[in-house]
Amino acid sequence: MTSPRRQHSQHRRPPSPLPLSLSRYALALFFSVAGLLHFIFPAAYAAIMPPWLPAPLLLVYVSGACELAGGIGLLPARTRRLAGPGLIALSLAVLPANVQMLLNARAAGDPAWQQALLLARLPLQAALVWWIWKVSRQAGR
Repeated sequence: MTSPRRQHSQHRRPPSPLPLSLSRYALALFFSVAGLLHFIFPAAYAAIMPPWLPAPLLLVYVSGACELAGGIGLLPARTRRLAGPGLIALSLAVLPANVQMLLNARAAGDPAWQQALLLARLPLQAALVWWIWKVSRQAGR
């Protein structure tokens, strides 16, 4: 027969793996800092808004607030599952701005290596979406 203390410890959930916790904090920091930068340097973000979108400055502030809220939302377990899909939607919503940044670089005749980095950034959105999904499904603290 096992002791009551041993039985109790058998029913506890194991702690979250350290790498997943670090990954969650890194992602939360990434989005929080990115969100804050929208308010610190709004003109830089407005410059990459596609011309067909209305109210570029308003969109910069809204997307910055959403990044900040989503980043912070990844931290508590009770908001994580809501923050994840929100950040995924946001990552898809900002894709036109990432494409516009590449178009702007090409129009300005920026060096080929800079254009290549901007082009490589586009498929990295898929990796970012996967990372958000993985982290936001993480249970526990």
